[in-house]
Amino acid sequence: MPKSSTPSFITTIPLIVASQSEAELLSRFQAGRQLYNALLNEAMVRMKLVRKSDMYQFARMLPKLPKNKLRNEAFKVAYQQYRYSEYDLQAYATVVANQSKWIASKVDSNTQQKLATRAFKASSRVMLGFAKKVRFKVSAQFKSMEGKSNKQGIRWVEDKFIWGKLTLEPIIDLDNPVTMHGLTSKIKYVRILFKFINGKRRWFAQLINEGIPFQKPANFTQNGVVGLDLNVSNIAYVADNEAGLLPFAEGVPTFQKEISRIQSKMQRSQRLANPDNYEPDSIGRRGRKQVVKKGKNKKGRLKWQQSKRYQKLRAKKRELERRKSEYAKSQNRKLVNDVLRRGNQIKTENVSVKGWQKRYGKAIAAKSPGFFQSELKRKAVSAGGSFYEFSTRTTALSQTHLTGDRIKKSLSERVHYDLTGIVMHRDIFSAFLSRHIIDSQLSLLDAQLEYPGLEQVLLGAWQCYDKKSANRVSIAESRLSQSSVEQIPS
Repeated sequence: MPKSSTPSFITTIPLIVASQSEAELLSRFQAGRQLYNALLNEAMVRMKLVRKSDMYQFARMLPKLPKNKLRNEAFKVAYQQYRYSEYDLQAYATVVANQSKWIASKVDSNTQQKLATRAFKASSRVMLGFAKKVRFKVSAQFKSMEGKSNKQGIRWVEDKFIWGKLTLEPIIDLDNPVTMHGLTSKIKYVRILFKFINGKRRWFAQLINEGIPFQKPANFTQNGVVGLDLNVSNIAYVADNEAGLLPFAEGVPTFQKEISRIQSKMQRSQRLANPDNYEPDSIGRRGRKQVVKKGKNKKGRLKWQQSKRYQKLRAKKRELERRKSEYAKSQNRKLVNDVLRRGNQIKTENVSVKGWQKRYGKAIAAKSPGFFQSELKRKAVSAGGSFYEFSTRTTALSQTHLTGDRIKKSLSERVHYDLTGIVMHRDIFSAFLSRHIIDSQLSLLDAQLEYPGLEQVLLGAWQCYDKKSANRVSIAESRLSQSSVEQIPS
């Protein structure tokens, strides 16, 4: 019987870590990283053997039916033949840790099993086709470890972080209701992680609590269906009695100029510290001008020296990227709360974030649409609601008319001229239609019946959006029109 899942939320608490304790933590993280990489390698070896087995190939040839017992049993036999399962990998983790007494002394058995679970899930994504490859961790990428429960290993006891003989004091804000709610809730298990903030390593404990997270009075949720249409610039929503267009991650700083300058400085520093790792410079032409082209990196394995200047520049770059990421997450969390205030039953298209990244590049990466989707799903489910994604190919809401006809539009066409005579903003109309998606199909009759009652609400949302857009343009123009003398206060 699979374990029953209960709602969870995370409470993050900063820790006070002295230099001696930090050295011990880094040693444990190094041992955990080595164990994880060994487990991941073993999982991939077993996965490849399973794929090559005759039983696996036989199972793939069988038809994909909802309840094909023969097919499922064949896959099960192939997995068992090469001991490719989470439980078998956990057993292997114990063997590896015991062979290396150093790993066994640094990483407890519960944490070993959790690392095995982590490695197995990574290989499973490749096995099931959700990922192309796995990534073995270097020290800079291995930033967290966690236990299985709050009874052994990594624990939180009496408002203290405990891991074996290591005890760390937390920094608890008694006036923070979010933190206090987490401390008074049941703890499933505990995670420890570190982040680089302003060039310094900061340690945090994450309590994975059972239950529903604390809800601020301003972030209340209510029952109701909300249809969404997400694009790169805004989010259109249509609730039971409300509609609107919200700017998507508005004003997220990219720090692109600052990061580009730092990268140039890092490149120069790297060339000065490692002259033997580069090919000689060459003379080239840029138009009519003769220019010096810097030599490329030499092929093969190279040893790289990092100067103190390079390390400082890297820390600055990392801090800017962290600030950009945190700001985007903050904006997206506010946006999620805005949506959930309208309803907790979300219906939206399953947009391809990877496709957006290929098309818009860094502009969309700064807004973190993937984080917005995952956070909206998590909070909607935690609030007792639902999150339903449907295929854009089968529904094609931007092309659909209330008559049932589909007519293609270009991306530049932002107004929907329906065959019934309705004129509506394209995104708002798509969000309205998404409310009536059932089992990946549009219930056209329900949409036709509901539209007359919501038409004035939709038109009001469109007018409000146009006014806000006009205000943004007028403010920008007024700023540009001001001379340098006018900007200086008298």
